[in-house]
Amino acid sequence: MSTSQTQAGPSLLATDLYQLTMAQAYLRHGVAGTPAQFDVFFRSLPSYGEHQAGYAVAAGLEGLLEYLAEARLASDDEALLRAMRSSSGAPLFDDTFVAWLRAQRGFADVTLRAVPEGRVVHPGTPIAVVEAPLAVAQLLETAVLNQLNYPTLIATRAARLRHAAGGRPLLEFGMRRGHGCAVDAGARAALIGGVDASSNTGASLRVGVDPRGTHAHSFIQAFTALGGDELAAFRAYADVYPDDCLLLLDTVDTLGSGLPNAITVFEELRSRGHEPRGVRLDSGDLAHLALRVAHDLDAAGFDRTVITLSNQLDELTIWQIRQQIRDEAPGVGVSADSVLERLVYGVGTRLITSHGAPALDGVYKLVAVERDATWVPSVKRSDSPEKATLPGPKALHRVYDARGMATADLITLADERVDPSTPHTLHHPSDERSRTLQPTEVSSIEALLQSAWRGGRATNASPGIRELRARREADEARLDAGVRRLRNPHVYHVSVSERLRQLLREAT
Repeated sequence: MSTSQTQAGPSLLATDLYQLTMAQAYLRHGVAGTPAQFDVFFRSLPSYGEHQAGYAVAAGLEGLLEYLAEARLASDDEALLRAMRSSSGAPLFDDTFVAWLRAQRGFADVTLRAVPEGRVVHPGTPIAVVEAPLAVAQLLETAVLNQLNYPTLIATRAARLRHAAGGRPLLEFGMRRGHGCAVDAGARAALIGGVDASSNTGASLRVGVDPRGTHAHSFIQAFTALGGDELAAFRAYADVYPDDCLLLLDTVDTLGSGLPNAITVFEELRSRGHEPRGVRLDSGDLAHLALRVAHDLDAAGFDRTVITLSNQLDELTIWQIRQQIRDEAPGVGVSADSVLERLVYGVGTRLITSHGAPALDGVYKLVAVERDATWVPSVKRSDSPEKATLPGPKALHRVYDARGMATADLITLADERVDPSTPHTLHHPSDERSRTLQPTEVSSIEALLQSAWRGGRATNASPGIRELRARREADEARLDAGVRRLRNPHVYHVSVSERLRQLLREAT
C-alpha cells in the first residue's frame, strides 16, 4: 500500500522529509508548541506561452479539510519511520518524536482561514492562513500546498475555457492523460471552474453531476475486425442507447463514410420514435469539418443535433475554431451562428494537465510567531523582490469601485479596521507606487478570508458544485473585461495598507 494513503486515511508520511526533520528539531529544542501563523499564496498567475491568465479561481479547500480530518500515522508507517537512519547509522527519528507524530490526529489545535472555493483570487494575496503550534503548522506545509495548488490551477484553466466557449457546453475528457488519482481532484476543480460535465464517472457522481461521454474509435474497429463495418457499429450503439446516440465520425472517413452512416442510423432512430443526440469530430480541420457536417445534417433534417469537437483543444484553439467558422460559413452555405450554437467542446489533456503551465507556484510562508502573548512578525528577506514575504497576521479585503466592480485586493494587518466611508491609500507591495481611494470611489469592501477549520472540524458545510460555480460567475462578472481577456490581460491591482507597508519596512 502506498505511503500516501493508509487503510484508515491519508498518511502523515505523505510529506516532504524536511517537514518531519524540522518538526523533530522544534520538539527537541522546546519550541514545538509556540503558536505560529503561515500564509498560503501563489506568486504569479499561470502563463501558457501565447496567452496568460488574468486571474485565478480558488479550489481544493474541500480536499484539504478532508485531509485534516482523516490524516494519521498508521502502524505500518510508524515502522517505516523508525527504520530510517542518519548518516552515522543512528535512528533518524527518536521515540519522543514518533509518539508526538502519532498523536497528530484530527488537528484540533489548528485554525484555518481561507478564501472559499470558487472565488476569484490573485497572486501575492493570502488565500489561506494556518494558525497552529509551530511544529504542527510546519508539518502541514506540504499537504496544504498539495491540496490547494493543483485544483486552483485546473479551476483557473477551466474558467478560461468557459470564457472561450461562448456559452456552449464544455466537457472535461482528460482522465486518461492526467496524473494518477489527482484526476479526481482535477475533474472536481474543472467543474468548479466552468466545465458542464466530466467523463470521470466516479468523480462526477461523487459531486452530484452526471458524467458525459461518447464512444471510442475502438468500438468501430472492434465491429469491423469481427466482420462488420462502421454502419454495423453505429447501429449497435444506437440499439443500446437510442435516446443518447452520439456517434464518432472519424474512424474511417469523416465525410465519405462516418457522416453518411450516421445520417442513416439517425433516420432509423427517428422512424422508431427516437431523436439522435449528435456526432463527434476528433481529428482534422475541426472548424471546416463542423461546417460541412452541419450542412449535411441540416439537409437531412437533423438541424438540432449537436456537434462535439475534441482533440487537443484549449482556449485559443476554441477561439480560433469559432472565428474560422464565422469566416467560412458563408462559403459552405450555412449560418455561422446556427453552427456555433450547436457545438460542444470536449477538452482533455490541455485542461487536466494545464498544458503550458503545469504547476501553480503556491508557497507556504511563516509570517508570525507568538512570544509573551504577542504576535512577532516574521519576514523572508530575498534578493528577488518577488520572493519577499509580507510579515505579520493579516486580513484580505476586496475593494469594489463606484460601479460595483472589483478594483483591488487590499492586504492589511489583521487588527486593522477597513471602512468604506473613509479614504484608503493603497500601496504597491514592492515599490513606491500608491493611490488613494475616496469614499465616493468605493461602493463596498469585502473580507475574503473565512473560517474553514477550528477545534478539529470544518466550520462550514461543504457547498455543492452549483453553488461553487455561482460564486465564480459572480466574481467574474465583477472583473473588468481587460482582466478577463484571454491574451495580454490587464494586471489586477493587489495592494497593501499603510500600516502593513510600514511594518514591512521595519522588518527589512
